[in-house]
Amino acid sequence: MTNFKVTMSFKGTNYHGFQRQPDLTTVQGAVEDAIFKLLGEKVTINGCSRTDAGVHANRFVFNVALETDISPRGVIFGLNGVLPPDISILECEVVPPDFHARFDCKGKEYVYIIHNSEIKSPFYADTAYRSWFPIDADKLNKTCKDFIGTHDFKSFCATACDKEITVRTVFDFSVTREGNLVKFTVSGDGFLYNMVRIMVGTLLFINDDKLPSNSIPHIISSLDRTKAGKTVPPQGLYLNRVFY
Repeated sequence: MTNFKVTMSFKGTNYHGFQRQPDLTTVQGAVEDAIFKLLGEKVTINGCSRTDAGVHANRFVFNVALETDISPRGVIFGLNGVLPPDISILECEVVPPDFHARFDCKGKEYVYIIHNSEIKSPFYADTAYRSWFPIDADKLNKTCKDFIGTHDFKSFCATACDKEITVRTVFDFSVTREGNLVKFTVSGDGFLYNMVRIMVGTLLFINDDKLPSNSIPHIISSLDRTKAGKTVPPQGLYLNRVFY
């Protein structure tokens, strides 16, 4: 039995998130089905994180224990030959038997992309959120720094969040513009349900003058979801990197 650490990329548009769910199309289900098709092994892969429906990943890590004598290169090219076109295996390596993609994870980095234009683009319909109101990226790049640090982020968690402990540490946060695309990049030791999407929605409220620019510390201390901004749609969110 060999334990493999596998890094993949996927477009989440056609999936109900990563985690396998009965009677729903998921990324986990597609990968496990591909492994069975390639090797004839029924396995359960361990993902580094859950993702919501419609959310994408530039680099998502999972581990899987396989009985078949196959090389990491064989895993990469074998799975890429049978996986759907919206999932790609990028890297694979042999790791110790006790490695677990989720439990050994030290942190994650997410990117949220907004197509900031009055004119819609057919290329970003499923891969970015469109906001026509002009975004001041420099202003938000300064404002977002108020998220950095260890805080109770209960105000930035969906009401459906089932976590008893809502304290998390944000390592870094930045907002940059590349033409009509505005990118919100945030890293931390972990994130609550919809946390990144609510943080971005709150920054958009500040951009639109629906909230004052110095409101983030107050919202954090309030522990009140209603004080924060909207939850932006999933199609702009990407799991960008995983730290081990």
